[in-house]
Amino acid sequence: MKILIAGADGYLGWSLAQALTIRGHEVAGVDNGFRRQWVEEMGSWSAIPVAGIKERLQAFQERYGRELKYWQGDLRSYPFVEEIVREFRPDAVVHLGECPSAPYSAIDVEHAVFVQTNNLTSTFHLLFAMKEHVPDAHLVKLGTMGEYGTPNLDIPEGFFEVEFRGRKDRLPFPRQAGSWYHWSKVHGSNNVMFACKLWELAATDIMQGVVFGTHLEAMGSDGRLATRLDFDQAFGTIVNRFCCQAVIGHPLTLYGSGHQQRGFLPLEDSMQCLTLAVENPPRKGEYRVLNQFQNVYRLDEWANKVASVAEGLGLPVEIRHVENPRRELEEHHYRPDHAELLRLGYQPSQDVDRVLAGMIARLKPWAERIRAKEAVLLPDIRWDGQRSRVAYR
Repeated sequence: MKILIAGADGYLGWSLAQALTIRGHEVAGVDNGFRRQWVEEMGSWSAIPVAGIKERLQAFQERYGRELKYWQGDLRSYPFVEEIVREFRPDAVVHLGECPSAPYSAIDVEHAVFVQTNNLTSTFHLLFAMKEHVPDAHLVKLGTMGEYGTPNLDIPEGFFEVEFRGRKDRLPFPRQAGSWYHWSKVHGSNNVMFACKLWELAATDIMQGVVFGTHLEAMGSDGRLATRLDFDQAFGTIVNRFCCQAVIGHPLTLYGSGHQQRGFLPLEDSMQCLTLAVENPPRKGEYRVLNQFQNVYRLDEWANKVASVAEGLGLPVEIRHVENPRRELEEHHYRPDHAELLRLGYQPSQDVDRVLAGMIARLKPWAERIRAKEAVLLPDIRWDGQRSRVAYR
């Protein structure tokens, strides 16, 4: 297949370009380097150094024996997006080119508006370009389990059957997003769903849980092929952040009680699931939702897991609770379905401790690099728009 990855320079995008190439697909990428800029704005950098895009592309060609066709530019420009789609004519488009941060969207009005407009505009442009030039192609859009929120109901995969006043229908499951970022993802999902109905496009909306991991086996030891690993408050997801904290002896910081529940999956599993989605498209006109995670965990369970693995590697770890800067339920029901990816062939990694041990081992050589940005580990972005550093409880 010919597969275009929007957001190919990011954590998931760079990994997926390699995973799909290994399977024999012809992959192209587009990015404008926003993720690098956003992390720098947060006063941080990737814990594992990330090569420049020219170096990355050179290493890609050396390792995989083929070019990764690449465009540098902004998806908010429709002529630019249209040119790429018309030239490359992909069979599938994987849209990872949105801003993936709830805290970033909570900073102030400029950041909230940017996240909304960037995420919605980029999705619209890809939809219209596909309609115009490759109407039979398949869009795989990265959503988030955060679109659902934490309802006091089990969470289906996108749709559920409801009976009201004696009548039944199959309807989209209500979204209860908890940040401006998550609402941008909801709005994007609705637009994709409507495009499938209006233009008979085929689309898969991936409601992904929290991904953790530093490395794909396919990357080998060439540092130019490594993906990024962020640990700041806006782009450092919790397990990745915990591992960075463990490496430098910083307390593992839990927001509030730590009883919040989320779905999680290793980076290798994310690649497996995204590949399954790409290689098994829905029928024309279908909007398909896949909940993508391995297992549901409480956040304090992850703190204990990371602490146990780190201590086994000779790294003593302290777990501390801090004020929760977010507006979220800390005690809640959480039981989402995820049967469809299993039906498509997803085989979950079972040894999470092995993944964590590998992550910590890969991060240890970069301890001083992480320590140089240690200040970013305690958040100061609050959901109510204020900026003040959280305190230990």
